Amino acid sequence: MWTQKTIQLKARARGFHLITRDIEQALPELAGVSVGLLHVFIQHTSASLTINENADPTVRVDFEEVFSRLVPENQPYYKHNDEGPDDLPAHIKSSLLGPSLTIQ
Repeated sequence: MWTQKTIQLKARARGFHLITRDIEQALPELAGVSVGLLHVFIQHTSASLTINENADPTVRVDFEEVFSRLVPENQPYYKHNDEGPDDLPAHIKSSLLGPSLTIQ
């Protein structure tokens, strides 16, 4: 069985967010699958996907801290800032993490 579906996530503030429930709600047929692959692709140039621990919310806080230090906002050498000071940093962060995941 193959299924392809486009879902829309609600807008969220900058940061690291859990989307597992969003995916599960949009794909109720997953409950009947015991073996398979799920490929998730985010169609946005300044957002990305990663798999990490979700039991401890401080992991997401630490990720935000690290990425904000790796790619700080308001740098004088940034040329692309059409949508604000986080515009180019968001593109760089999404390039570092990537736009898709394949989950077994």
